[in-house]
Amino acid sequence: MNDDTEWLSIPEFADRLAVPATRVRDKIRDRAVIAIRRGPNNAWAIPSSFIVQGEGGPHIIAALRGTFTLLADAGFSDDEAMAWVLAHHDDLEMSPLDSLRLGHKAHVRRLAQALL
Repeated sequence: MNDDTEWLSIPEFADRLAVPATRVRDKIRDRAVIAIRRGPNNAWAIPSSFIVQGEGGPHIIAALRGTFTLLADAGFSDDEAMAWVLAHHDDLEMSPLDSLRLGHKAHVRRLAQALL
């Protein structure tokens, strides 16, 4: 995983989205986003870069849900899926997350489908 990643706790992630923490927990349960345990307290953490600014304010990148579903179908654990999304891939010339942030969902999905 990228060492430059800014990790947020669930309450911090919720604050960035301007929603209650329960809403973020619902999104984790619905697999719209995944969280992994990190740090000395083994607390749930989510990359801040899962949030983008758009019309109507900050929101979670919508394409993450389908990407995480494809990775789960390929047998990836949440930790493995997080590592895959954050790692640089030569085929994309960037990380899948960076590609999704640019709106390049199709190429990321093709790369993820090749893992099935």
